[in-house]
Amino acid sequence: MSGRSTLKVLTIAIGLLGGVSATALTGASLSPADAETIRESLALAYSNNPTLNAARAQLRGVDENVPQALTGWRPTVTASAAAGRLAAGADSAIDYRNNASISLTISQTLFRGFRTINSTRQAEAVVRAQRESLMSTEQDTLLDAATSYVDVIRDTALVSLQRSDLAFLQEQVRAARDRFDVGEGTRTDVSQAEARAAEARASLNTAMANLNTSRAIYRQVIGVEARSLSADTSISRYVPKSIDQAMQLSETHQPLIRQAQHLVDAAIFNIKTIEGELLPTVTLDGSISRSWNPSATTDYSDNAQIFGNVSIPLYQGGGVSSRVRQAKEELGQTRLQLDVARDQIRANVISAWGNYQAAEASIVAAQAAVEAQQLALEGVIEEQRVGQRTTLDVLDAQRELVIQQSNLVTAQRNRIVSGYQLVASIGRLDAESLGLNVARYNPKQHYEAVRDQWFGLRTPDGR
Repeated sequence: MSGRSTLKVLTIAIGLLGGVSATALTGASLSPADAETIRESLALAYSNNPTLNAARAQLRGVDENVPQALTGWRPTVTASAAAGRLAAGADSAIDYRNNASISLTISQTLFRGFRTINSTRQAEAVVRAQRESLMSTEQDTLLDAATSYVDVIRDTALVSLQRSDLAFLQEQVRAARDRFDVGEGTRTDVSQAEARAAEARASLNTAMANLNTSRAIYRQVIGVEARSLSADTSISRYVPKSIDQAMQLSETHQPLIRQAQHLVDAAIFNIKTIEGELLPTVTLDGSISRSWNPSATTDYSDNAQIFGNVSIPLYQGGGVSSRVRQAKEELGQTRLQLDVARDQIRANVISAWGNYQAAEASIVAAQAAVEAQQLALEGVIEEQRVGQRTTLDVLDAQRELVIQQSNLVTAQRNRIVSGYQLVASIGRLDAESLGLNVARYNPKQHYEAVRDQWFGLRTPDGR
């Protein structure tokens, strides 16, 4: 069943956004040139959503962990200068003279117990995990965008149904009054019709409030106001053919699983980095300096030196050992979290698949119920005209028809949303998989720009 056919009822309400009557749009569809498609809305959310943009900024911050880890390979250079006035001697033989010095010191680490290698690998694993977190945020954002899009269409359709119901009941009130005026009806018939009309007016107000809420959420997620939305929201071509295929795809494409795997790698390298503190550290240190008036008999002196230093840790009070044990426990935790992620994704896939299948069946049942109830209403109206039915029978039949129509609209909405949820659960609800017409965000671009930077305070975008 295609998305266009399942949303036939919803197209009735689309025209209300442009001021066209519901009757004129029954069974019709809007041209793509006149309506904003769901793909266009998803593209806007991909570019504008602040939550997604914040996740991208967070990833750019995490990228900086790698150049920070690489500083272990690089030298440190320090320059210093001093100036003052020196007094030497005693009593009347005190000698005052100016004194100044400058120096330049360079230190290069040659060996740190493999801490630089392991900390760099740890940082790289964290970056990969954060990229998967960004992908998960992207999927959540697009799912929220699709949900808000369909919610606006659903609530617009419900407003349309409530307006049609109110118009029908107002006509029943008029007819009941006319029959009462000519002596063919009773005051009870008039009161019953008026009560149902008042109830329909309250339901219309509630439906309009729900529509305003959905439009506000649409604006929050997508970044623009909801105007003319297309009813063509098919997701079926992205849905797996079977639950077994869905499970296989989730194992390889779900970003939450890949994120957990990278965090396990990061925890392993964290242990090795801490263990490196128990190994020797070898540095090569050099310095040059010049001093003016260092003594009463010397105008200036120059000094240069170079040393190789080896530092061997013997005992650190047990702190490093404790941190190694702690890191091993954290590794065990991340491995368990990987199992939790796999189990959670499996449960999400099964749930989304079940919801999608249930929504398909609900649409078929709701369509049959609407058709049957429409015929029933027409029959009750005809029987009322010959005196075999009362006004209350017509009102009850109309109420049941509106309920079934509302159920159909809700079932159509649930099918589309559950389809997007299923695609998200297998990890394929992203701009690339959906083929959105957007400028794709490349997380590697910033990473490659900052990885090997030795200095500079500006970010790659100039800030």
